[in-house]
Amino acid sequence: MDSRAHLMELPTRVLIGEGVINQLGNFIKGSAGRKRVVVASGPRVHSKVRSLVEASVKARIDWVDVDAPDMTNVRRVMGRAAGAGCVVGIGGGKSVDVGKLAAFRKNLDFYSVPTSASHDGISSPFASIRGLDRPYSAKARPPVGILADVEVISSAPQRLLSAGCGDLVSKLTAVKDWQLAHRVTGEYYGGYAASLALMSAHVVVDGSRRIGRFDREGVRRLVEALISSGVAAGIAGSSRPCSGSEHLFSHYLDLVAPGVGLHGDKCGLGTIMMANLHRIDWRGVRDALLNVHSPVTAEGVGLGEDEVVEALVRASTIRPDRYTILSHRKLDRKAAESLASSTGVI
Repeated sequence: MDSRAHLMELPTRVLIGEGVINQLGNFIKGSAGRKRVVVASGPRVHSKVRSLVEASVKARIDWVDVDAPDMTNVRRVMGRAAGAGCVVGIGGGKSVDVGKLAAFRKNLDFYSVPTSASHDGISSPFASIRGLDRPYSAKARPPVGILADVEVISSAPQRLLSAGCGDLVSKLTAVKDWQLAHRVTGEYYGGYAASLALMSAHVVVDGSRRIGRFDREGVRRLVEALISSGVAAGIAGSSRPCSGSEHLFSHYLDLVAPGVGLHGDKCGLGTIMMANLHRIDWRGVRDALLNVHSPVTAEGVGLGEDEVVEALVRASTIRPDRYTILSHRKLDRKAAESLASSTGVI
């Protein structure tokens, strides 16, 4: 078998529009049939959409309130999934990721119903879960279907939408890291997946003023770009087009400053600095993040200067197998401080 071979897995159905949550029952009917449906959802979202979901889905629903993206909640969903027709994740990143991994481990169809747009996990084959043997996303399968109600997502807190923009711009440096690894180590590089990820990033970079209004048209563009980004990972068969040194930076911060800052915000900070290392337009990245009201300083995320510097120095140890600009440059503390200072992050 060709050692470069990889499996492409993609969502088969995407429904996006205003008020489409009322169509959830028909959307999942092919998987649910007459069996139970397990819905993983945060308590607030549960109370917000319960009546709409139960009016649409005719099968019996088992609701599982998810309070954290960890293995305890994954196991709770798995425990309820025996004999179910499918799993649906309704909510933000934690509910979608928990439902995705639980469905994967129970070999059930999974449907993603985001109520915010904070990262591209709504469509990707990866789940970011605490309590695994790795501080980064685990491989699962992409959702069978994605139902994105723009009306519901538009009502999410703005900081979550801004975080989604931070996750999107990170594709600029993720692709650069992938290209670097291909040149230095001979790692497989997929030009189509990379182009798709870059196109998703440029929806924000080139249209940041429009997106930053966060009206329904802007939110729809953001959601479509996040879906497209997750699909790029499915085409690549890895997270390479969507996750590079900026994500390693974010994951290391999760270790030294757990619970501080949103994933997309930390990826945005990382992208500013990694863009500088890659000698691409880091100021343009910073300006775009400002236009979508995303923090561009450590203080804005709630991080200390020492935490940022340590993450820059140590982030490459998170995944030694993943060659990035941080593997290439091997920053010491002085160089890390200079990088963070020169880009205004600290």
